[in-house]
Amino acid sequence: MLSIFDKGPAAPCPSPFNLAAHVLAHADRLADKVALSILGLSGAERWSYAKLAAAVRGTGTGLLEAGFKPGDILLMRLGNNVEFPIAYLGAIAVGLVPVPTSSQLTEREVAKMVDGLGPAGILLGDGIACPQVDIPVIGTEALTAMRDLPPADYHMGDPNRLAYIVYTSGTSGNPRAVMHAHRAIWARKMMHDGWYGLGESDRLMHAGAFNWTYTLGTGLMDPWSVGATALIPAEGVEAQALPLLMKRHEATIFAAAPGVYRKILSHHEKLSLPHLRHGLTAGEKVSDTIRDAWRDAGGGELYEAFGMSECSTFISGSPSTPAKSGALGQPQVGRRVAVVGPDGPVPIGEEGVIAIHREDPGLMLGYFGAEDEARARMQDEWFLTGDHGTMDEDGQITYMARADDMMNAGGYRVSPIEVESALADIPGIREIGVTDCEVKADARLIIAFYTGPEKLDEAMLKGIASERLARYKQPRAFVHLDDMPRNPNGKLVRKSLRAIWAEQREMS
Repeated sequence: MLSIFDKGPAAPCPSPFNLAAHVLAHADRLADKVALSILGLSGAERWSYAKLAAAVRGTGTGLLEAGFKPGDILLMRLGNNVEFPIAYLGAIAVGLVPVPTSSQLTEREVAKMVDGLGPAGILLGDGIACPQVDIPVIGTEALTAMRDLPPADYHMGDPNRLAYIVYTSGTSGNPRAVMHAHRAIWARKMMHDGWYGLGESDRLMHAGAFNWTYTLGTGLMDPWSVGATALIPAEGVEAQALPLLMKRHEATIFAAAPGVYRKILSHHEKLSLPHLRHGLTAGEKVSDTIRDAWRDAGGGELYEAFGMSECSTFISGSPSTPAKSGALGQPQVGRRVAVVGPDGPVPIGEEGVIAIHREDPGLMLGYFGAEDEARARMQDEWFLTGDHGTMDEDGQITYMARADDMMNAGGYRVSPIEVESALADIPGIREIGVTDCEVKADARLIIAFYTGPEKLDEAMLKGIASERLARYKQPRAFVHLDDMPRNPNGKLVRKSLRAIWAEQREMS
């Protein structure tokens, strides 16, 4: 028996189709229902479905009146506020192609994106890093004014056409622009039962920022797609306050990266969450320690999902099909997933690369400007994730390891090559190697190791890193070495850097 999960395809995406129209399909029926609450410690800002849909479609009108046309790419440099999802959906509604990016990116990083994408314009928030450009730049004041314009018609068309682009760290060290079709939101319907257990009566609270793709999908688009209410903590709310907000606003589902659960537990031995059914976690592997502690504290079960920017999440545990002990869960019904070796799917129980079928409706269209790299990740009919695992006879998949040196920084996948390339020319550094190291139980940080004539001032090194890299990509410590660990072929062995870090911590 081979390691293939296939219980039949999902229902095909209807045509013509528009992602934003699908997300807001319930807006007329549920006009007065709260679609979004932005939760502060002293109150909440509430958006009804009618108000949200009007703002989105008005923004679409404004973008067209600004001279943009369907197919144009818009780079989003907006902050952690409601303007982000409104502008994102407003652009998609009228056929534009938004590119959401982290507000933490530096001017240098954004300049590379501008060069690679050639966007028609930039949506720019106050205080957000952005290079000088000779293309139209729309500020938050102009975007806010667009909300009151007459509603644009939805730009309907082929569900396979380009809808949006997101960036992911490439194994080459260059972030890749992942192109997704309008049908990607339709594919997310498989998560509603296969991960969330999501329905119209739910109040789903996501701990992430508006301008994080995990929040955009799980925290906003998916709840709105079923007519549920999305709850988002206001900017500046600390993790220790989240249980209070969950209780006060009757959250039924909570979604966060594992690190957020860990922070909450560090401040609360017991939780009083009478309305919460369960929690969701993704972005990095959640440990049994966090899972057990959350349950023991009174938070209920945590359901984990596995995915990637190229296909979002497609393997998960759920209330209806919990993951077995030690497993990620099983592919969501409607997916075709395999564990493959060099000759195709391997026998049940044998380790291989987790792969998803090329016809999956959630799979990307490709990498913008890097078509060869996308093709290189295909093996016959399978798209290779690069992550190793095993599948049992019930389709449950156990995660083994990545096939490369990709790091995980608080839920963001980061290429060590990208970080090394940004810092390699610092005077006094002969060679640099970067990896993520365990700094305490269930917590990993990016650490840089370098060689050179002498140890350099760490504050200086961190200062340069802050100018060149987004916060989540910056090394949190710099370690001077006499020599780098290498294999017999002279290649840097980044995994050995972790052992050096552990040894130094034991000696200190």
